[in-house]
Amino acid sequence: MSLEIEDTNRQGPASRASLLTGAISVAAILLFVGTGSSVLAKTIKFYFEGGEPADRTLVIALLLNVALILFGWRRHQALSEEVRIRAAAEERAQVLASRDPLTGFLNRRSIAEEGAAMFTRAARRRKAMALVMLDLDHFKTINDMHGHAVGDALLRGVAAEIASMMPPIALTARLGGDEFACAFLFDPAEPVTVERIAEKLVSRMAMPFEAEGLKLHVSCSLGIARSDFDCASIDALMRSADIAMYQAKKSGRNRYAWFDQSMERELQVRNELESGLRLAIPRQEIVPYFEQQIDLASGRLHGFEVLARWEHPTRGLISPDLFIPIAEETGMIADLSLSIMRQAFLAARDWDPALTLSINISPWQLRDAWLAQKIIKVLTETGFPASRLEVEITESSLFDNLPLAQSIVGSLKNQGVRLALDDFGTGYSSLAHLRALPFDRIKIDKSFVISLNENANSAAIVHAIVGLGESLNLPITAEGVEDGEIEARLRALGCAKAQGWFYGKPLSMTAVRRLLAERRLLLQPAATPAAATLIPGQRLVG
Repeated sequence: MSLEIEDTNRQGPASRASLLTGAISVAAILLFVGTGSSVLAKTIKFYFEGGEPADRTLVIALLLNVALILFGWRRHQALSEEVRIRAAAEERAQVLASRDPLTGFLNRRSIAEEGAAMFTRAARRRKAMALVMLDLDHFKTINDMHGHAVGDALLRGVAAEIASMMPPIALTARLGGDEFACAFLFDPAEPVTVERIAEKLVSRMAMPFEAEGLKLHVSCSLGIARSDFDCASIDALMRSADIAMYQAKKSGRNRYAWFDQSMERELQVRNELESGLRLAIPRQEIVPYFEQQIDLASGRLHGFEVLARWEHPTRGLISPDLFIPIAEETGMIADLSLSIMRQAFLAARDWDPALTLSINISPWQLRDAWLAQKIIKVLTETGFPASRLEVEITESSLFDNLPLAQSIVGSLKNQGVRLALDDFGTGYSSLAHLRALPFDRIKIDKSFVISLNENANSAAIVHAIVGLGESLNLPITAEGVEDGEIEARLRALGCAKAQGWFYGKPLSMTAVRRLLAERRLLLQPAATPAAATLIPGQRLVG
């Protein structure tokens, strides 16, 4: 009711003017009929029969009536044009409110409204409604490289391809950015029809697009949900398709995925971990654990690699495989890493000076131009010597911005920090990167070391990496040593250091302190540092 009143108020002046003009025109016509017949009759009689002329007043009234009729007609024409213009403007406004101006597709609000009608129609006709959510992979890179004009042209081309692959009766929408949605009905017993459309979309999106004279390459991640599988509304259907789409992204992109309930449970667990992680970092629930690194030539404890573990108050110890990816995706990895460093450096201040610490740096952290300064600040505040720190970076992290990585590494090297290339052999294994950055050590990925004695290819790769290290005068550390046979093989190959469960599981701060105390590798206030040597017959591992 309030909307009707508001609409009447908005259109009131024009409506009242139209009514007034109409009333005047009707009155003028009635007067014209009434006076015109009398005046015309007397005028004809005057000219043809010599009767008395028409009354002057009636003639004037007749002429005024004619003028009023002409005025009314002109005014009617003007009002008709005004109504037409207003109707066109309202239609344009409605289109703008319901359509994406770039692609002509429905917008987010309209797909929800029209999708709700389709959802109801599907249930009534005993059909299923498929909702397909599509997100372009790496679209931001194209926008950044070529500008928004090229990006917009690409989106128009993508929209045209999507529209061409839809069934005759389908809804298509652009939800924002590079995200699209499509909805259509299908036979619940024939989901393969939906899969065919999904396969065509994925295949076409992976092919080059022409935009503004450029040949552009993208792909898409696509999620599908169906209305007949525990979806109570269009909102629930859209949410399910969205979850499936992100699962497709997580699985490697350039593919489609059907929604199932396990995805929602996984998302719920992930969200719980993310919420908990935001509290856990400042509370220092994420703590350092220490994995022993052994000098293979002497058998001495050389140092430790610092690993992150989440000591959750209710769930116990949580593996980094669960929370590190979340920290990277949400940007919390910087605070988490610096917190781990600070705790580890404080714990190691009174260890034997010969013992080193190795810290992993996430690829996300190497995008921070101030990373070196932040690490140096923690070193200074904790009093831990930079010469005892080794920073490990993976080769894949160098591809985003090699000049920035060189700048960060240069600043750390100037302070005496050493640099290790981690997981060598799993990426591009590029000699150019070994030349571009001043590495002090190469680490062989554990996937090759674990299968060293069973797999000839793994053995050949390890042998080649050790030979490369010798040629470049870079010592080699092998990860994943799990038994004495692997250790003996690595020692025979000339590998410098090793680490793995053969030497003990990663230790908490309390456990590592106990181990070092047993080996007399803790500094005493009034004693000189003990040498990191083994007593004859003493086992190295804890």
